Amino acid sequence: MRIAVVRNRDFMGVINRFGQPYPQPPQPWPQVRTPESVVAALQEGGHEVLLCEADKGLLGTLEQFMPPGPLLNPSGIVFNLAEGIQGDFRFTHVPAMLEMAGIPYTGSDPLGHGLADDKVISKTLLRYSGVPTPNFRVMRLGTEGTGDLQFPLVVKPRREDNSFGLQLVRDLSQLRQAVEAIVSQYSQDALVEEYIEGREICVALLGNEELKVLPLVEQDLSGCETGIMTWEAKYTAVAAPPKICPAQIESRLAAVLRDISVATFRACHCRDYARVDIRIDASGRPFVLEINSMPGLAMRASYPLAGMTAGHSYSSLINSILNVAHKRCFGNDIC
Repeated sequence: MRIAVVRNRDFMGVINRFGQPYPQPPQPWPQVRTPESVVAALQEGGHEVLLCEADKGLLGTLEQFMPPGPLLNPSGIVFNLAEGIQGDFRFTHVPAMLEMAGIPYTGSDPLGHGLADDKVISKTLLRYSGVPTPNFRVMRLGTEGTGDLQFPLVVKPRREDNSFGLQLVRDLSQLRQAVEAIVSQYSQDALVEEYIEGREICVALLGNEELKVLPLVEQDLSGCETGIMTWEAKYTAVAAPPKICPAQIESRLAAVLRDISVATFRACHCRDYARVDIRIDASGRPFVLEINSMPGLAMRASYPLAGMTAGHSYSSLINSILNVAHKRCFGNDIC
């Protein structure tokens, strides 16, 4: 089958420079060649694969690579790794283009990405669904009252990923500075939530109607000075906390983590695969921090680690994601 792996690497392929640009990381990105690894995995699965850029020329590229078959039926599928170039809700942009053009793709649709990307909306949906999540408020100035929130607090942009702008603050002065920095740098509200001290667990999910929960992954934060997964902690090799998989969690609590992760997936209308991040406090209570509708697929990332602990090779995991999407789109497995 023809598979187009779509990614964002070159951020110049736009018509105008308008809207919030993709954030600059605090340090250069590490050399992780995830799209190339995905391409190799799909080729190992026997597919004809094209790696292409998700920019203004994407639809023309896809039309040439996978022209419509009889009765305008799709002749291929997109493996979507695109995080967007600029503007609001960037993760929704490529799925929306593909929906308009009638091209099937892996992962969540614009609704799922939009709900997951907006941390305030997703946390509101979780509360409505009975899923525990830390108490939170939305701030624009940093001088708004904290209400019932208890310090320390975690401050993050409302609509960013990769831990951009993530800070832990311990008093009102730090809170104001953190909120002002987020509004200035990211042009959006700040989400302010109570810090849950304890273990951090990543829950990888695969499927749709039948949803598999892969082995739980623990981020070992015992040597992490900040106690949170900042950008540096995630992407700086020296600082990266080790991952433990399967996480050593007693069976009853593990079952609760699986249940609330599935409920989070459903509440945020995700598709095919996702990762839920959870904190467990000292008394054993879990709190969902957020859901990632396009979890990282670098070989050392939490999602592939969970898959390989479940018995997959990297290649079979990537091809399983593709197969799940194919079955959702066409009603059957890839032959």
